[in-house]
Amino acid sequence: MGSVRKASAWLGLVEDNDDRYYDDEYTEGAAEPGEAWVTDPRVRVASASAEEQGRRIATVTPDGFRDARGIGELFREGVPVIVNLTAMDAGDAKRVVDFAAGLTFGLRGSIERVATRVFLLTPADTEIVNGESAGRQTGGFFNQS
Repeated sequence: MGSVRKASAWLGLVEDNDDRYYDDEYTEGAAEPGEAWVTDPRVRVASASAEEQGRRIATVTPDGFRDARGIGELFREGVPVIVNLTAMDAGDAKRVVDFAAGLTFGLRGSIERVATRVFLLTPADTEIVNGESAGRQTGGFFNQS
């Protein structure tokens, strides 16, 4: 299939008859009868085995300030939370950051900016290890003396 035809099929201008990459076996066994699908892509938490060992980290991408409660509930349970505010408008993002700062202060945790509009909230019993300082303390990666 040529690139113009692929683009036309992607835009829906022509019918896509290219079945080279379609796998019937994969689609038949994709979902088990009792298997549940996660319907909310904004909150992801590790599996049950990680929960038993206390190794869970949640990622939350809120749509608005109303999602701040979910962040608070996860953090109150002692789960470190990565909050991605890139999809929010500036006003609501500021309110969520203010809420998160108050939450971490009240529960003696910490908040750290990981990237632009992405924050890591860690409970009091969690240590953040920075990879850059370890290399500097030993003299760097290329120092072989």
